[in-house]
Amino acid sequence: MTLAPDTAQDPEAGRWHYCPPSPLGLNPLFSWPPRPRAVLDWYSGAWLQVTALTVCFAIAVLAYVVALPPLEQMATVRPGWIIRVWLMNLVPQIIVAGGLHWWLYQRKGQGMQTKFDPRNLARDNGIFTFRNQVWDNMWWTLGSAITVATVYQSVILWVMANGWVPVVSFAKHPVWFVAWMALIPMWSGLHFYWVHRLEHQPFLYPHVHAVHHRNVNVGPWSGISNHWFENMMYFTTYFIHLIIPSHPLHLLFHAFFQQVSPVLSHSGFEKLIANDTQIAKSGDFFHQLHHRYFECNYGTSEIPFDTWFGTFHDGSAEATKRTRAFKKQMYTR
Repeated sequence: MTLAPDTAQDPEAGRWHYCPPSPLGLNPLFSWPPRPRAVLDWYSGAWLQVTALTVCFAIAVLAYVVALPPLEQMATVRPGWIIRVWLMNLVPQIIVAGGLHWWLYQRKGQGMQTKFDPRNLARDNGIFTFRNQVWDNMWWTLGSAITVATVYQSVILWVMANGWVPVVSFAKHPVWFVAWMALIPMWSGLHFYWVHRLEHQPFLYPHVHAVHHRNVNVGPWSGISNHWFENMMYFTTYFIHLIIPSHPLHLLFHAFFQQVSPVLSHSGFEKLIANDTQIAKSGDFFHQLHHRYFECNYGTSEIPFDTWFGTFHDGSAEATKRTRAFKKQMYTR
């Protein structure tokens, strides 16, 4: 078992098999005084290594070149191109989530190295659809999430194809094209924080978000295993492309970042390892803490909303006490 010194004092620490040193770091872009070297390290680590960002960008480029129909063909609503968009969403989701599940949980390719939770994924548990955590997660991911995402993306592409919103190109707008691509993860984090806070309100949580929170011990298929209504809220993030001038590639990158990166962040392992060599950073202890303690880390580490609104859990024993006090106050008022 690998524990950070501070976390080792937490009575709950015995429930972790592995956790990174605390306190957890957040995007230094928002630090004061400014820390330019730290900001450079943060973004170079995100964009110049194998991470969720680079994997999703590579999938987006491949999908744009290989699968997405030309924009003019999508000006008329036809089943053919909509099915292609659906397959464009479905296939990468199955390959990434299925591949990670096979490597980490079936083949056990890296054993327990960097696995946060010591428990196995649940079987014969009545809380899950089909009494099986993986089947439950696959159903809500492929049946619910991919369906809603496809409908939203198809509407946006149809609107773009008809010229009802401005569509940019790299050739004519290279600076904005690149800048907007880099800003999409930040917009995603901003949107996710506020939608997620709403889903944790008592009038919504037990009916909607509780489906996702069945997964206290998460796995690759848990990432977008959400109730239908939650997915209808979660994927509204895509409609920013009806307001901000975009290119279809922006939408594809946004889509795969929203759909595939949660596969990695919910993998349950901090790193992917093969032959004792780190291949990629996968799991996100920031969000793993949210699944354990619920009322903390509602957003992402990209924008420090949780710090600003007092809901940041940095992995320390003191943060656990604060989070439990906040949860008690929230549910007793």
